[in-house]
Amino acid sequence: FIGGGALLDLELQQFYYAIGIPMFQGYGLTEASPVISSNTPVSHKLGSSGKLVKDLQVKILDEQGQVCATGIKGEIVVSGKNVMSGYWKNPEATKSTIREGWLCTGDLGYVDKDGFLYVLGRYKSLLIGNDGEKYSPEGIEEAIVDFSSFIDQCMLYNNQNAYTSALLAVNPVALQTHLKKHGMQKDDEEGMRESIRIVYGEIERFAKHSDEEQSFPRRWMPAAIAILQEPFTEDNGMINSTLKMVRPKVIKHYASRLEFLYTPSGKDPFNEKNIAAIRQVLNN
Repeated sequence: FIGGGALLDLELQQFYYAIGIPMFQGYGLTEASPVISSNTPVSHKLGSSGKLVKDLQVKILDEQGQVCATGIKGEIVVSGKNVMSGYWKNPEATKSTIREGWLCTGDLGYVDKDGFLYVLGRYKSLLIGNDGEKYSPEGIEEAIVDFSSFIDQCMLYNNQNAYTSALLAVNPVALQTHLKKHGMQKDDEEGMRESIRIVYGEIERFAKHSDEEQSFPRRWMPAAIAILQEPFTEDNGMINSTLKMVRPKVIKHYASRLEFLYTPSGKDPFNEKNIAAIRQVLNN
């Protein structure tokens, strides 16, 4: 099997490989018709997105548009006859995406010494710490959701701030079940504070687990959380038709909430905004 619509978890690839059903990762964009690279039975590295298809060229560019050395992360840019000539009747979008015949994918990645391409996330969604360090949030967001049955959606945020914050859509059924099991009411203060404690505890537990497994640096983990009153959906414009988060819209919509997270009150997980949100989530 070849997977390409989303990142294939490395452990999943290893499991299927071990039982004799190889599941390889590929990578592509509609704008490239659509395959850019893929692993194959005769040439593969689990965890990579494989080698480029025939007659396609790739460059990894830094922020200044300079070509990165082997193994250095940057934006993936490709060129070949499979690359589109442009977007239909949209010259502005074409101009920003196709530059001198090269397709700017907007994805972050690197090529190793053996020519295997590694895709790390969206280049334009990179978060920036106050020390200037850049990191991709998608892997952390997906891992948090996979790790916790109480968190359905997660978006990390850091724009040169002292710490990372997170917008969280929680699972009301899981929280209600937990409260009922422990003899708590969903509509009283004890139940609401317990729900917030559980959600924040999941983030803390994941951060500690990540350190142990050396998955993600602790400094990238969220230190403040905002519990949302509603999930990201197509109806509210927070995810698109392919179920991918529309990060700029989320940031714009929750701008004041994100700003609040960088205040002493906002950093307290039991702040009034989280209390109000969890009350609505539990009692809808």
